[in-house]
Amino acid sequence: MTEMERPFEGEGLDIPTVELPPKEGLKEEEPEAGDAAAEALEEQLPKLEESKPDEPKDVVGIRFQRAGRVYYFAPAGVDSKLGDQVVAETERGLKIGRVVIAPKQVMASQLTDPLKPLLRQATPEDYGRLDSVRVREREALSRCAELSSKLNLPIKVLTAESSLDCSHVTVFFSAEGRVDFRQLVRELASALRARVELRQVGPRDEAKLMGGVGRCGFTLCCASFLTEFNPLSIKTAKEQGLSLEPAKISGTCGRLLCCLGYEAEYYRSMKGKLPGMNKQVTTPLGDGVVVGVNAIKETVMVQMESQAAVEFPAAKVTLKPPSEAPKKGQQRPRKR
Repeated sequence: MTEMERPFEGEGLDIPTVELPPKEGLKEEEPEAGDAAAEALEEQLPKLEESKPDEPKDVVGIRFQRAGRVYYFAPAGVDSKLGDQVVAETERGLKIGRVVIAPKQVMASQLTDPLKPLLRQATPEDYGRLDSVRVREREALSRCAELSSKLNLPIKVLTAESSLDCSHVTVFFSAEGRVDFRQLVRELASALRARVELRQVGPRDEAKLMGGVGRCGFTLCCASFLTEFNPLSIKTAKEQGLSLEPAKISGTCGRLLCCLGYEAEYYRSMKGKLPGMNKQVTTPLGDGVVVGVNAIKETVMVQMESQAAVEFPAAKVTLKPPSEAPKKGQQRPRKR
């Protein structure tokens, strides 16, 4: 099961915003007898408390997916430590998550939303429910694919997530443009007898959801440790002296490789320390022209007057003043 709690809308991701159908459009289904315990449990959850901006609050950081966003919850008397598996009440129902930030105090002004409480430490009964959760997710994917074909909706169903009590199902899909899926939500909710939410994602999030292996031979960065996508431009590749051929600088999602941004700041900082291409420089072996730079090694490749190319440490290369550099069209003197 893929547990996800990450912001697909309004959190800096490059995906279109999809309006969910009005709640009243969904047909309310009678709860099954097996859901009575889960409903009674939800009614016992402590209510959210409002706090003053300057009041310290106890929080604990929970992650629901390997490369997902970290969410703060109120400990609510649950004794937890790093690595513990806990059950929390989220906007998508009950979820099992892992504690990645130990309980601590933060100022209420630093919190954007009211804290929801932890419910309990994950129990063997909770782990036992995971099998039924996986069955519900597979059923949701199958039903959604069938209904989308029946309704002639041009969508690609990617993956599904179910809450621990199977009362809430989220289906993720991709499409070329905006899709009116209100009828699909109604029929899918009726078939699954649960609250259904459909979310459209962009190419980067599709790769994150589905996973895969990059050109480097390792698991995709977005699926293994990246929690958010930073904006990239073709200028980033230019600054690093990379080929601008799309096939060489694009990932499986078809967008620029996320790893282009890992060293971008370093290349920008080195730009002012290394001489530019075709600049006249002085080296321990004489004068020459810069024909290449290596920002990682901090070296400069210089073509000497003898036409030999020699690599020097950047510290041993001095940029010649403009007054001493040969003017354009003027030949450099050769040694006899």
